[in-house]
Amino acid sequence: MKKILPLFSYLFHPIFIPIFGTLFYYYLSGINNSKESVSWLLIDVAIFTFVLPLSFLFLLKSLGKVDSLMLSDISQRKIPLLMQILLLVILISKYITWAEFPELFFFFLGAIISAFSAYILIFTKIKASIHLIAISALCYFVIGFNVHYELQNSITIVLLFVLTAIIASSRIVMKAHSIKELIVGYVVGMLPQIILWGFWL
Repeated sequence: MKKILPLFSYLFHPIFIPIFGTLFYYYLSGINNSKESVSWLLIDVAIFTFVLPLSFLFLLKSLGKVDSLMLSDISQRKIPLLMQILLLVILISKYITWAEFPELFFFFLGAIISAFSAYILIFTKIKASIHLIAISALCYFVIGFNVHYELQNSITIVLLFVLTAIIASSRIVMKAHSIKELIVGYVVGMLPQIILWGFWL
């Protein structure tokens, strides 16, 4: 089991969560957008939350600014988090607007608040788990979506909670975080999503 758990840290790396959130949005909403428009939105999200951040991380690694894509050293997180915030701001300003995609807009706005909170915590020497920030944000976005559209997707929500527990266990097995850091990460990801429910539920 200890050999399998670390796989979840890679399969559900935070860099994939925005794409998962966008896929959940279309899957749960049942919106009949054309395949072309859905494809373009996914491409926009992938570019700003996966391609550009990953390229930037590889650049930082080649320059010796970070030692791995997991950003295990708290001091190495400042620049990547600022870059993530900037890219997300551009994404919701130009492509996922409040008027056109309100639910996704607030999901990504919550992600910006969470990333900024994680950045501030660095200066207090608190290393919040970015994995738990990402998966808890996704979980509470899906919960909000179910409430908003009065959906009956309890199995999906239960699976997300189980996945959260598995990811937390994987971070412990990998000795990447303490229990405290995992709890802080979970709260930092969860709270912005819950607070922002008031604007779109």
